[in-house]
Amino acid sequence: MKARRFLAVVLAVGLLLLSLGLGGWWWVLQRSPLRLQQQALEVPRTARFMPRQVGLSLFLCSDGEQPVAYARAVAPTRLRRQASDAVAALRDGAFAAAGLDYRTELASWLGPEIGLGLIATDPGRPPDGWLLALRSRDADGARRFLQRFWQTRSLAGADLQISSYRGMGLISGRGALPGADTAPLATALIDEDLVLIASGRGVLEQALDVSQLDELNLAASPVVRQAVQRLGRGAALLTARAAGLSGGLGLPDMPDGELRTLVASLRPDGTSLELEGFLERSADVLPWRDRLDPQRGADLLSGLAADAASLALIENPAGWPELLQPLLSGVLAPSAGPLPPLLLAADAGPLLWSQSAAGWLVGTAAEQPPLELLDQALARQSLIGAPLQLADQAAVRVWTSLSAAARGSRRTSQTPELQAELAGVRAVDGGLAWWAENLAVLAEQRTGHQPPRRRLAQFEELGLPSAPLRWAAGSGRAGELLQDWRPWRLLTALAAQPLTPSVQGLSLALEPDGANLHLKARLDLG
Repeated sequence: MKARRFLAVVLAVGLLLLSLGLGGWWWVLQRSPLRLQQQALEVPRTARFMPRQVGLSLFLCSDGEQPVAYARAVAPTRLRRQASDAVAALRDGAFAAAGLDYRTELASWLGPEIGLGLIATDPGRPPDGWLLALRSRDADGARRFLQRFWQTRSLAGADLQISSYRGMGLISGRGALPGADTAPLATALIDEDLVLIASGRGVLEQALDVSQLDELNLAASPVVRQAVQRLGRGAALLTARAAGLSGGLGLPDMPDGELRTLVASLRPDGTSLELEGFLERSADVLPWRDRLDPQRGADLLSGLAADAASLALIENPAGWPELLQPLLSGVLAPSAGPLPPLLLAADAGPLLWSQSAAGWLVGTAAEQPPLELLDQALARQSLIGAPLQLADQAAVRVWTSLSAAARGSRRTSQTPELQAELAGVRAVDGGLAWWAENLAVLAEQRTGHQPPRRRLAQFEELGLPSAPLRWAAGSGRAGELLQDWRPWRLLTALAAQPLTPSVQGLSLALEPDGANLHLKARLDLG
């Protein structure tokens, strides 16, 4: 009997310790900055104040400290201070652009939801105003902030106007920080814990109007709700309409009506940032139905034997929609010569594009595209095809063009008046054809034993093996593209320090999703 009682006591103590351990572990996980990686994505409450026609909106589902703590937690030990300082500088710069000092005005009360929208004051016009929505972590923080906010600016000479709209108190005036250029601002307090700050009274009144009608606000949009449900996870939610895609995100101008709305999540994953979203296309546009056969794609990737600075796997490049042609041109080399564009225009896919310091390399099926048609197209550009036997007896085909020797160069009787310039070379290996910019690139492919493991790993991390476009690049090519991207230049300006040196890689996948598009991208930082 005593033994049973002793065992019962031991069991009870063990269960108690286990419960305490599990509870403590749960508490640690809830407070850990790493939970941003697995955070469930929901329609933000602040989206109720964004018009459904908002050009661009971004909702951060955390407070201002969690991203800084996350950057410190995932960075290598020697870079933790540098990583957290960079994120903090970006945060402070973003709020400063709205005339706010994060450390003195927001840090003490800002809660886990921050929303920003670029709004057009006139329907049909590009966005010319903005709305910032901030949630308080306690009942008094928001009210105290507004009192100090306007008191400070009033003492600095700002002319304030207090009024009422839809039963809510509005304060408007010149709201910049003392000593900075003044800018018109308007504020409102909603339900004691939500602060709205707008670039003018008209923008704020528009936000209050749409919050009363589900048909007009972003939170009730069926497109947004469906996308949020499908995305599942995310630390931030991004939406954009056609004007926001070209103006806010710096994408090429699209034909009218081609694209309607982008809804995407942003999620940290280790030292990488992942974006996944859905692009709604017009119902009048023919759907894009191409899908990559994973096995055929794997055959091309397994045949690649040379390293690559950037890599792309493309299905049916000859049949790509006109809407996506700028994207296809952007991820490939902009000046690769006459042969690659002809390959893209004639090949039914899949096509593998590899770019290294030595030049480009393209892999296709041995019978694609038909060599006769390609020879005819190249001949029209004065490129002559001919067989060539290499030193190791391998047979290849080369395309050359004849050009006159440069004027002013030192010439002898042995110098030919015409010179042959190599435009491309092709070799067949099993069931695959390899096209190269020059013989050195082809030799590296034929004799190399170093496949681009990091680029292949980036493909795997995207997780879309049937996507008709997968592209990955290392730090060099990724940095070149980002430096020309308008949002990246804006982020660099807000952070007041260069961000490109921290870029380690960039990858992208795009696939059809019914009549719409499914997009996934990863930015590797370090």
